[in-house]
Amino acid sequence: MSSLDAAAKGVAGLVLAAGAGRRYGGPKAPVFLGQALRALRDGGCDPIIAVLGAGVRQTRAAVDLDGVLVVENQGWAEGMASSLRLGMTTAARIRRVSAVCVHLVDMPGVSATAVARLLAQAHAGCLTRACYDGEPGHPVVLGRDHWAEIVATVRGDQGARAYLRRHAAHVIAVECGDVASGYDVDER
Repeated sequence: MSSLDAAAKGVAGLVLAAGAGRRYGGPKAPVFLGQALRALRDGGCDPIIAVLGAGVRQTRAAVDLDGVLVVENQGWAEGMASSLRLGMTTAARIRRVSAVCVHLVDMPGVSATAVARLLAQAHAGCLTRACYDGEPGHPVVLGRDHWAEIVATVRGDQGARAYLRRHAAHVIAVECGDVASGYDVDER
């Protein structure tokens, strides 16, 4: 699938980048957001939404956010779920968006090729996640049909993990280990 095909499907890229990065020693967004935005954009996502919180000033100073819909999460300390809810609520206001590709800011090994593979499966009813050597990881693509329930049920620092577990029979796993790596950076 070309980037134009994915954009025609209306898949928004959603980067969760609001955390304080306590184990890392500070917010990760100023360091890793640029790469995450490139992977989503080059993989075919349009529009791109970035949820920022801790370190928002440093991030705005360090990262080119031109063309990115930036949403500031004032409740970032509540955990990842608050950023996911905010990002999905923002995406829901964009009529042409049928799915979101949720990417975590601290995963620099995710490539545009991996994102494009995930987007090839995107539609309003999809639940798709990247796998690395068979192990589930991120990004995940969540179709619009699931957003209301996800927004209503996610809590704390878990994101949509419990939702995906409850709907495991419908989740499409897309192997990406040959074109990306699914590690996250927790410490410097």
